[in-house]
Amino acid sequence: MLPICFVYFVVLLFFSLLSFFFSIYFMIIDYSMMLEFEILSFHSTMIFMSVLLDWMSLLFMSFVLYISSMVIYYSHEYMEGDLNINRFILLVFMFVASMMFLIISPNLISILLGWDGLGLVSYCLVIYYQNVKSYNAGMITALSNRIGDVALLISIAWMLNYGSWNYIYYLDFMKGDLSMSIIGVLVVLAAMTKSAQIPFSSWLPAAMAAPTPVSSLVHSSTLVTAGVYLLIRFNFCLSDLVMMFLLFVGSMTMFMAGLGANYEFDLKKIIALSTLSQLGLMMGILALGGYMLAFFHLLTHALFKALLFMCAGCMIHNLGNCQDIRFMGGLINQMPLTCCFFNISNFSLCGLPFLSGFYSKDLILEALSMGYLNLFIYFVFFFSTGLTVCYSVRLSYYTLFGDFNYSCLHHLSDKGYVMLKGMSGLIFLVVFGGSMLIWIMFPTPYFICLPDMMKMMVLFVVFLGAFIGYEFSKFSLNYNLKSMKFITSSLFFASMWNLPYLSTFGVNFYPIYLGGVYYKSIDNGWSEFFGSQNIYNSIKGSSTFLHILFNNNLKVYMSLFVIWVVYLVIFV
Repeated sequence: MLPICFVYFVVLLFFSLLSFFFSIYFMIIDYSMMLEFEILSFHSTMIFMSVLLDWMSLLFMSFVLYISSMVIYYSHEYMEGDLNINRFILLVFMFVASMMFLIISPNLISILLGWDGLGLVSYCLVIYYQNVKSYNAGMITALSNRIGDVALLISIAWMLNYGSWNYIYYLDFMKGDLSMSIIGVLVVLAAMTKSAQIPFSSWLPAAMAAPTPVSSLVHSSTLVTAGVYLLIRFNFCLSDLVMMFLLFVGSMTMFMAGLGANYEFDLKKIIALSTLSQLGLMMGILALGGYMLAFFHLLTHALFKALLFMCAGCMIHNLGNCQDIRFMGGLINQMPLTCCFFNISNFSLCGLPFLSGFYSKDLILEALSMGYLNLFIYFVFFFSTGLTVCYSVRLSYYTLFGDFNYSCLHHLSDKGYVMLKGMSGLIFLVVFGGSMLIWIMFPTPYFICLPDMMKMMVLFVVFLGAFIGYEFSKFSLNYNLKSMKFITSSLFFASMWNLPYLSTFGVNFYPIYLGGVYYKSIDNGWSEFFGSQNIYNSIKGSSTFLHILFNNNLKVYMSLFVIWVVYLVIFV
């Protein structure tokens, strides 16, 4: 009997290729298909399950399915020895199925099914390794995503004004009508929680508690990209004010994550913060109106980020689950093929010319240069790109080339053949995927005419970032740590501008502490003294008096009768 991993691998790979060829066909003949299945009919009310198939949804589906198939194949060896591997693979499959729901739905109700499915299954996957850290990470992931779920629920209720939940018909109306632009605002809020924009960023590095194959899937093409994909679909109905807000949030997220990754030492968290940085880039260019560019970067990013995580998983696996990059130097000698894949993915992430990441990143930054936005946005975008290269070079130095390592304690090699095959399935696309996609998606090539200085700015920033990253990495044991002299600011940048504390203590500890203070001073204090206890005591006193009267009613009656008789005798 075939292992469950290979069955799902074959199924997902087949559907991936199928949807890719259908996407090409739909693109050539400029065709979209809308299918409606009647689920329930009650009197004059009918509930439909709608499916929208166009080149965009089919292309994204093919990428998600392809990456998922490679991740499941890779998991067969990575999760080897796990007693619950079948449960793990089924959870991953449910995760992918939820994403499919989200991609093909033009209907807010079925989008919510996929959206909630992603949130719930991600919780199950983050707490897969059952320990306190995983439980905390799972809880912050689930609760942060619930905010977006609530925003979607409110938008579903608000869309009743139209008479249908098929948003695809109403995108033009939503922009013009003031009362309807609220749907755009709610969708942006939902997308910000799912794609971990400021102030909801802290769950994304926390979700690294999940097994590495899950991280590879979550951070490349499923959970975090759901928000960006939803905004790509809804981009026509967003007002200019919402777009400017989204641009600011996206650029700040990109800057914050790039800065944080330069201070981080956990291998998976560095790659997670780089995902956050790229999501900020996608949100930023989407807010500038380049939804096609955002979609293009979404696809190329999915390829190299999945491979980056798979290589990181291979290193962690060989190092006996050690994730600290300070213990990983010189891996290039022991794991040449894995390090080769890792380096190519890193170069693609940096935007090195003619790898897949270059085509989308270069196009985005040149399109930004063509715009007429202020210097602040221009500076933040280019500076964040430089930071990306900076932390990538730092990561490569620490893991691949540096000589501080504990590898002598471990038996390291490239012998994980199944894992290597899974990674080999992606390397071809990481190298050639960008040029392939740019030919497919943009039949008319973008021609961006800029002055020489601005044209070369992207490459200049890339090489400057690489140089600074290399300079940062030159350290010896006798050096003083510069970051120790600025320990407060270093901790501030390393902790993502204190967002994890605000998201945990800010919504948990401090409100409960304030509740305790309020309970002591008000509930058990003055309000108790003048309120309920005071009323209780006064009522208790009067009821005791009445009780005495009622118990001695004959005596009281006789006493009153005697008093009345005496009164009559004396005064009458």
